[in-house]
Amino acid sequence: MKKILMVTSEAVPFAKTGGLADVVSALSTELKKLGHDVRVLMPRYYHIDRTVLKKHDEALGIWLGRGEEWTAVYEGVLPESEVPVYFLDHERFFGRDGIYGHRADEGFKDNAARYSLLSRGAFQLCRMLHWTPDVVHCHDWPSAPACYLLKREEQDKGFKNTKGILTIHNIGYQGEFSLDDAVYLQPEIDMLNLSTLEFSGALNFLKAGIITADKITTVSPTYAEEIKRYDFGFGMDGLLNYRHEDLQGILNGIDYKDWNPETDKFIEPDNFSVNKISGKSAVKKKLQKEMGLPVNQKIPLVGIVTRLVDQKGIVELFRPGFGTMYSICKDMNVQFVILGSGESWCEEELNHLSAELPNLSVYIGYNNRLAHMIEAGADFFLMPSRYEPCGLNQIYSLSYGTLPIVRNTGGLADTVENYDQEKGTGTGFVFDDLRPDVIYNVMKWVVETWEERREDIRKMRKRAMKKRFSWEDSAREYLKLYGE
Repeated sequence: MKKILMVTSEAVPFAKTGGLADVVSALSTELKKLGHDVRVLMPRYYHIDRTVLKKHDEALGIWLGRGEEWTAVYEGVLPESEVPVYFLDHERFFGRDGIYGHRADEGFKDNAARYSLLSRGAFQLCRMLHWTPDVVHCHDWPSAPACYLLKREEQDKGFKNTKGILTIHNIGYQGEFSLDDAVYLQPEIDMLNLSTLEFSGALNFLKAGIITADKITTVSPTYAEEIKRYDFGFGMDGLLNYRHEDLQGILNGIDYKDWNPETDKFIEPDNFSVNKISGKSAVKKKLQKEMGLPVNQKIPLVGIVTRLVDQKGIVELFRPGFGTMYSICKDMNVQFVILGSGESWCEEELNHLSAELPNLSVYIGYNNRLAHMIEAGADFFLMPSRYEPCGLNQIYSLSYGTLPIVRNTGGLADTVENYDQEKGTGTGFVFDDLRPDVIYNVMKWVVETWEERREDIRKMRKRAMKKRFSWEDSAREYLKLYGE
């Protein structure tokens, strides 16, 4: 039995800004099911109700910079599991709205101190619990310093046999701060420590973790290869090439309890399965009607559920004026349903397109019920990502027989097999270049396949629905890594 401490800035259902939160909770739950002692540590943000949590009698004194910070410790549990979750309750650092900042594009000025407290608190918590983990598993930049502290300080203080694992969910976010903030991790900086903590004249949390972690993982095998390249590495490619023997891509799983057409509560009573798929047409009809599109089973319906940010290929797809999406909708017999929020220019352009085009409907924001309806009712799902560490929506789509149309990158490349008309294989449509003309042509290919080779579509749909990407498989891969 392994003792594993997950150190994270977010975990569902307590705090979430992206897929990291889902991964931490799902992986922890699965490792617990496999018989391991898994515990989670995260901040207690302002919105997390502490009245439903148990408060520990002992507070933690955490050395931070040039003084000690005291934090209360609360304990809860991951839903439908026995995984304990410990919360650091520090009013000045975490008692405010927002996780990383008030806005997505601007972090709090004291984030270096906030998340240094989290990393230092991991070891203080273990001492309080009289529990020494075999593995401290850190996730992205907010907890990457725990790997640094493990190597620089804690291995001489009772954690000699503890391994540090760093999972990079998105290398585009690195935790960059003023070098003055290095005092939170290293009160007295010498050249060795500075070379570990500094990148391009700034303190870099992720770099510190990459250098000092025993093993480094990413959330798909292809992404593990991509981040070693200049065009994907965001400056870390040299380091990752140096540490290539310790770098491994482990594909995320999904929770089939939530994303299963046979049991999905959001599409009742039209649930369907690979052997009884008629309910999918009923959901499509309801989706078309709800979104104000002409109700027509013969027209292919393409879904998009996304954050409207550059990573997702929005510039190439939704460029203002007569761009790619406008041309596709004008030239092809196809419908689009789009759910998302993000950059204001893109939201405005989508509202404009929706008013201009009768075959395109938009919902700005996020709606979980509608997300399930789109996954279940659409015929295809478009993800033209610039880069995609793993991606979840293409896996949800496969489960519902909604054929993914994806760029050949990251986890999209690892989960979707390109349609081959000659061999009669594939589970979706894959393209290489993120150019407007390429996106246009792949959509033309999709529509032609729908109109001329419907039997191929039916066979692809069955193959897609039989694919499985389980958390148990992922958890077993992590266990192998923990044991190395």
